[in-house]
Amino acid sequence: MKRIITFGEIMGRICPENFQRFRQSMPGKLDMTFAGAEANVASSIAMLGGKVRFVTALPNNEMTEACLQVLKGIDVDTTGIKLTDYGRFGLYFVERGANQRPSRVMYDRDYSAVSMTKGEAYDWCELLKDGAWLHTTGITPALSEVCAHATEVAVRTAKEKGLTVSCDLNFRKKLWQWQNGTSPSILAEKTMRAILPYVDVVIANEEDAHDVLGISAGDTDIEGGQLDIDKYVDVAKEVVKQFPNVKKVAITLRESLSATHNNWGAMLYDAASDTAHFAPLNEQGEYMPYEIKAIVDRVGGGDSFGAGLVFALNTPELSKPDQAIRFAVAASCLCHSINGDFNYSSRSEVEALMGGSGSGRVVR
Repeated sequence: MKRIITFGEIMGRICPENFQRFRQSMPGKLDMTFAGAEANVASSIAMLGGKVRFVTALPNNEMTEACLQVLKGIDVDTTGIKLTDYGRFGLYFVERGANQRPSRVMYDRDYSAVSMTKGEAYDWCELLKDGAWLHTTGITPALSEVCAHATEVAVRTAKEKGLTVSCDLNFRKKLWQWQNGTSPSILAEKTMRAILPYVDVVIANEEDAHDVLGISAGDTDIEGGQLDIDKYVDVAKEVVKQFPNVKKVAITLRESLSATHNNWGAMLYDAASDTAHFAPLNEQGEYMPYEIKAIVDRVGGGDSFGAGLVFALNTPELSKPDQAIRFAVAASCLCHSINGDFNYSSRSEVEALMGGSGSGRVVR
């Protein structure tokens, strides 16, 4: 496998223990780990066995030293991390939901180092020279106008160097605030439409295509657990119609029955063959999502899907669209059983689930 590069922010993730709320936990203990969409993808790819470099900017302090130690410990190449004498280490706070109480996320990312670092400050020619693939998301350009420009510089340079580029649309309404007087959805659409002409693989969830590009999926009720899955083929085709450079569109299909009970699957549309592949499938070859009845932590689940897809598409024996989507969905299904954003699942564990080993029996 050639090297994969991801670009975005890594933060401290602060979360109460045992599904508690902050008002229950403070004063008291809180759990802190490291997280961030593109860092989540990088870490998962590394743990699946891939070669990956993470690019970001972090303040030169002890928190960053701890973060670098974690990333290096799971074999993420950190040579693309720029240490700065300005900015701060971003944070976000999570209350994990359970049953009918949803999870809640609060951001504290203003003036983070990456949000203040211009695209030209990164040595993209050096960072990309041994790479085959660049991955980023719609979260990074949501942080600031500087980050939006840096993302555009990254994807444009990657295409000039011949890399494949993937982007997870990842619409976050709370983050698109950097242009006064412009609504988050309008700002996101304007910004992402400038980035997507350089993208080969688009990743989205049930709502992203609508929120970012205004493309809807028919009669879908996500919160009611009802998805009109056939309509997502039309969504993918419309994305390719609007951006002919896009070769594949992946859409995750989450049916939220409660915070801890979801049905989970995905679709991968291949523009070259004009074919949509769904996963998982039952023995009759029909779409039948994984039923996840006791979610441990769903934050980071979409990133683990993106990581699984990028890893599979860069692994010859997994790279056919039908295999790649099966691998990606299985990887992200496992991530729902793991606390924190990082998907601590191995390739062999993912392939075991792909092969039908989903009983959860003890492996001795």
